[in-house]
Amino acid sequence: MTQVTVRAPAKVNLHLGVGGLRPDGKHALATVYQAVGLYDDVTVVEADDWSVGLTEPIDGVPLDGDNIAIRAGRALTAHHGIDRAARITIAKGIPVMGGMAGGSADAAATLLALDRLWALETSDDDLLRIAGTLGSDVPFALLGGTALGTGHGEVVTPVEDASSVWWVVVLSDEGLSTPAVYGHFDELSPGAPPEPPLPEALIAALGTGYTDEIGDLLDNDLWPAARDLRPDLVDVEVRLRSLAPDGVLLSGSGPTLLVLHEDVEEARATVAELSAQGLRCTLAPGPVAGAHVVTYA
Repeated sequence: MTQVTVRAPAKVNLHLGVGGLRPDGKHALATVYQAVGLYDDVTVVEADDWSVGLTEPIDGVPLDGDNIAIRAGRALTAHHGIDRAARITIAKGIPVMGGMAGGSADAAATLLALDRLWALETSDDDLLRIAGTLGSDVPFALLGGTALGTGHGEVVTPVEDASSVWWVVVLSDEGLSTPAVYGHFDELSPGAPPEPPLPEALIAALGTGYTDEIGDLLDNDLWPAARDLRPDLVDVEVRLRSLAPDGVLLSGSGPTLLVLHEDVEEARATVAELSAQGLRCTLAPGPVAGAHVVTYA
């Protein structure tokens, strides 16, 4: 085997409860992740030195050792005590700086791809543990489906999800910095509880699969901060809600907005309507599988 390609999905946070800033500089989270059908493909090939590249140039993606995919590869080799390196090539289908965890998907895909390329047989628990050191969303990108995230999001527990939904993903031409959004959240919410409550009602609704009930329970504590930093999103949100979908949601720290539909034809009609209004949008099903191998060579 000389190369492996792994596909990893974007995520949405059906619920994102944020606690106050902890002494370690992170926020306690109580979130419900759902993997959706937008993907990055990561291909790895053994090399003398670490490198990362994109199949198409995209602003905002570092192409040096700061790239999370290279950090993932180095974390895996450190775990196994081996001195190896790889060339990593990323085909991006997840919005950059869109609040959909594209970087985390790349890290998860790199971990799995290198494990298979080098036949390391890393246990699932160890892969999740390594993933958790790289970022809050990386373990979920490995797991996929729907899951409860606690700690700072890195502790993931699968959630029963009987739903089958379609998300209209409304893209933005300008990214939104995750640290800036969390920083503004701290300014707006100085009394945030140390541990946010678990979204029990949403978890129960997912078990029934009733999309309208799920839509009523979508929630994101970062919405007020994102609205302040990007007032243009308020107008877009109003336009989305005027279409009377099953739900509207800010994706993670934004700026991507999401429109929930149970029926794919209704979702396609929403895409057509929003596209006619000049908005960039695409369609993604959920939930979908986590990181998985698509090709060996």
